[in-house]
Amino acid sequence: MEEYLPLIIQLVSGAIGGNIAGSLLKNLSLGRVGNSILGILGGGLGGYLLNMLGIGDGGGGMDLTGILGSVAGGGVGGGVLMAIVGMIKKAMSK
Repeated sequence: MEEYLPLIIQLVSGAIGGNIAGSLLKNLSLGRVGNSILGILGGGLGGYLLNMLGIGDGGGGMDLTGILGSVAGGGVGGGVLMAIVGMIKKAMSK
C-alpha cells in the first residue's frame, strides 16, 4: 500500500489543483466535476513527469520531500491540464 501512497497524493492534490484553477480562471472552468476529473488526470500526469525528470519521488518513499513533491506535482499538473482543456473548449465554442 505504501508504494501507492505517492500516486494517491498526486491524484487528490490534482483534483484540488484543478478546482483551484477553475475558481481562479472562471472563464475556463468546466464545472466542479469536470475540473476534478481533469485535475485527477493532470495530477497523475504531473507526478509521472516529475518522476521521469528525477525531481519527484520515484522510489515511493514517504519522507517530507517526497510528500511535498507529490503534492506540488499533482496540484500543478491538475491545474495546468484543466486550464489547457478549458482554453481548447472555449476556442472550439467560438
